[in-house]
Amino acid sequence: MNPIKLSASLPQPAFGAKQVQQNEARVAASQGIEMYPLMERAGAAVFSHLKARSEMSSILVICGKGNNGGDGYVIARLAKLAGIDVITLVLAERKDIGGDAALALQRLLDEGGDVRFSCQKALNLNLIRQFSGEWILDCIFGIGFKGQLSADFQAIVQAINEHSARVISVDVPSGLSAETGVVDGVAVIADTTITFIAVKRGLLTGQAANHVGELYLAELGLGCAFIDQIATDTFIQGQANLPGLAPRTKASHKGSVGMLLAIGGNKGMPGAVRMASEAALRSGASLMSVSCHSDNQAMVLSGRPELMLAPGEAAELKESTFFAKAKAIVIGPGLGQDDWARQLFQLVIEQEKPCLLDADALALLSQTSHYKENWVLTPHPGEAALLLDCTVGDIEADRYAAVKKIAQTYGGICLLKGAGSLISDGRETWVNTSGNPGMASGGMGDVLSGIIAGLILQMSCLMAAVRYGAFIHGHAADIIAERNGERGILASDLFVEIQKLVNRV
Repeated sequence: MNPIKLSASLPQPAFGAKQVQQNEARVAASQGIEMYPLMERAGAAVFSHLKARSEMSSILVICGKGNNGGDGYVIARLAKLAGIDVITLVLAERKDIGGDAALALQRLLDEGGDVRFSCQKALNLNLIRQFSGEWILDCIFGIGFKGQLSADFQAIVQAINEHSARVISVDVPSGLSAETGVVDGVAVIADTTITFIAVKRGLLTGQAANHVGELYLAELGLGCAFIDQIATDTFIQGQANLPGLAPRTKASHKGSVGMLLAIGGNKGMPGAVRMASEAALRSGASLMSVSCHSDNQAMVLSGRPELMLAPGEAAELKESTFFAKAKAIVIGPGLGQDDWARQLFQLVIEQEKPCLLDADALALLSQTSHYKENWVLTPHPGEAALLLDCTVGDIEADRYAAVKKIAQTYGGICLLKGAGSLISDGRETWVNTSGNPGMASGGMGDVLSGIIAGLILQMSCLMAAVRYGAFIHGHAADIIAERNGERGILASDLFVEIQKLVNRV
């Protein structure tokens, strides 16, 4: 029952925190396990992880009054029995501890555990700041937490975050919503989070990236039963469960894959459509035509003779062989929102070919009520807010609800970009696990659009193309970051790695 690092245990469904909270007792009962023994298993799993990580002389376990604190009492007892110096700080009075947590606390006290009960902020802060050991265990709030920490708890969390000790959060970093990944104010910044039974979806996206650290799952002997008994519409994708490209036949030719048409590159913005087009070629598009503003044609084609130049005006493009032969269209990179852009946008949404809308095309879409099943929408949170006529804060408050609502409102597949990008068809949602902070640079979204558009030509399922493209995009950046570091990654740096990845059939 040792915790397994999440990336090593994929594929894996993810669940809402409420689902786990409401069903863990029932699933445990179906397996003949009572809740207190389950608490013992949770504490033992964390302690086993601690022992395996390093030698330690002392730890500080900080407990709230609920069952998350109960897990902490088990950890503290096991540490004491192993000869480790452990202090247990309980942020409550002893009379406030009830249920299974009270039983775990009594067992710790029976072993002579050093337990300090205190509701006084000054005393608690002083103890944390004076602690000189290697590890702090965050057992303050569990998966039932939502909203904002009180001022006293915020001070405690700040003291934990400022301490030099390494931090393990038990089940969820305190202050983070395990349902949505939202932090309202402050939350513990953990080096490691060990979550129990099943992966909570709030640990995978949005602000969670700043707080979870390395994520481990300890299923406590219930993981398989929980997955079998409880339905979910959220899944985690990693290298182990990706859709893939079929090998090309020996007689394949450029017409077998076909032509992709990229539309964008308004005045002063030649780079975006160029990067999207080159990314599509590197992803396996056989023929690539570009419709851009006449002012940019030379710059878009410069140094890449494989690109073909399609007419830049909507009326001429409509009558061209490029438009007729294109099997799919990507529109939006550097498009702008002037009359030139609107005419091209209108041309695209009136045709029936598969298409990908990004950037300015999404802003233009938000001003319409168009719905298509055969398109892909790739908004960042600002563009998602336009599509749903709300604020960015509303989007980030529940990214899972937002991505699903966009797909349901406009049709097709929506990829909501950001840390832990989400992909949804309005029914099921996939969480992408590749990528790193070095991708926060100009042009990355254009490259992503090109990758996915190139894959649309080669895969029969839109969802598969988006999932595969999102992972390749992030994984290419991960390879570069591993080699050179995260800072200074350019979007165009990904091209060579993209080609290598799509050829790992």
